[in-house]
Amino acid sequence: MAARAALRRRYWASVPARLRLLRAATVLLAGTLAVLLLVAGLTTLGTWSSVAERDAPRTTSAADLDLALNDMDAQAANILLSNGDAGRGRLQTPYEKAVGFYGDARREIGHDLRTLAVAAQDSRADEKTVESLTDGFAEYQELIGRALENDGHRGGKAAALADYRRATDLLRSQLLPAARTLVASNNAAFDAEYSSARSGLGTQLAAVLALGVLLLAVLGVLQWYLARRFRRILNPGALAATVCTLVAVILGAQMLSVSADRLRVARHDAFDSVVALSRARAIAYDANADESRYLLDPQRRGQYADAFLAKSQQLYGIKGATLSTYDSQLATSWQAYESDHHDLRFTGEFRRELDNITFPGERAAAEKTVQTYAVYQRDDRRIRALLAAGKEQEAVQFCMGWEAGTSNAHFGAWMAALDKVAGINRAHFTSSVSAGRSEVGGLLPWAGGLLCAAMVLAALGLRPRLAEFR
Repeated sequence: MAARAALRRRYWASVPARLRLLRAATVLLAGTLAVLLLVAGLTTLGTWSSVAERDAPRTTSAADLDLALNDMDAQAANILLSNGDAGRGRLQTPYEKAVGFYGDARREIGHDLRTLAVAAQDSRADEKTVESLTDGFAEYQELIGRALENDGHRGGKAAALADYRRATDLLRSQLLPAARTLVASNNAAFDAEYSSARSGLGTQLAAVLALGVLLLAVLGVLQWYLARRFRRILNPGALAATVCTLVAVILGAQMLSVSADRLRVARHDAFDSVVALSRARAIAYDANADESRYLLDPQRRGQYADAFLAKSQQLYGIKGATLSTYDSQLATSWQAYESDHHDLRFTGEFRRELDNITFPGERAAAEKTVQTYAVYQRDDRRIRALLAAGKEQEAVQFCMGWEAGTSNAHFGAWMAALDKVAGINRAHFTSSVSAGRSEVGGLLPWAGGLLCAAMVLAALGLRPRLAEFR
């Protein structure tokens, strides 16, 4: 009892003890709040660095790998299709373009595999997938190389086709599934990082508000006690400390809440669309390759026609559609969508993007993508009709030509429209990351500085009153 009484006299019973206790509480709470904001700010900056430099790039690299594999195989088919008999009867422009695009795709695959190998170091499963892809790609290149070599000899088309079949079978059975596994794995890792960061920001915001309210309450008690004990309405130091604390709490809360909002925009509003459009682009290149394969390999035409329809359904899914009915059903469902954007008659990657319209100009660009896609689909039916009519050379020229009005020209217009939508979302992803970093960098020093000022001002405000008791 005696010890308790002594402590009470020391820390509360006297006026100076009460003032020192309130001063200590103010400094302790302000310091704790400043440390909390510093930790939250540095964590948020770390999150933005992970998003911009690791999570997003490794997901897009996996999607780019998927696309480049499809493009390389498509260009190999185009080289074989346009080369004629060891160069005799060669379609010169399609052949030269196919050779150039083939080299570009091969270099892109090498770059993406190196990027993904570095990114996979955090995941043993991804590391094994990249290793398998690297080994499989080496085997694939060997088969394609043999196919192109055989095609360079007169009468070597049959041997070249046999090698190409083995290569494209390897691509479809091993390489593409592995690449798509990496897209899904890296995107899921990004989403998990995003969910954890958003949850952390919510917890930190609640803690900042709680500590801020507690600190303001202590400063209020201090002001009340000074007014009551010393019969003065306001203590300038305590008042200034209260104002600094209030502004610091507002700035800190703004930093955390705006960061959470920017993170949502970057991940879901922008990057979800980037992923959907990257998938769409890879599928588009694979479908375009199926047209070349269809013309190149008569024995597998049924298989490649089915594959083209399956990829069309992945892009713009229409229940029950066949190649002969797809165009009319696409036109009907699209007309219904234009009348009511909530009409659900079609599914697929285009639907995924159209349901995530967020930014100015995005809807018009996305709708343009579907419209150019419809033109390309009609070209496919023309290719098949020409082949069915026995006009194989005309079908090949229309499929592989680059003049206005040909299938490749319309495919290019479709890809340009798709790239425009992806560009809008990438730009907003980049701007959200930049704005998120800037807001933390701009608000955190002010909030921390104001809290330090609050500690100093509270101490200075109490100094004259404590001096009265010396």
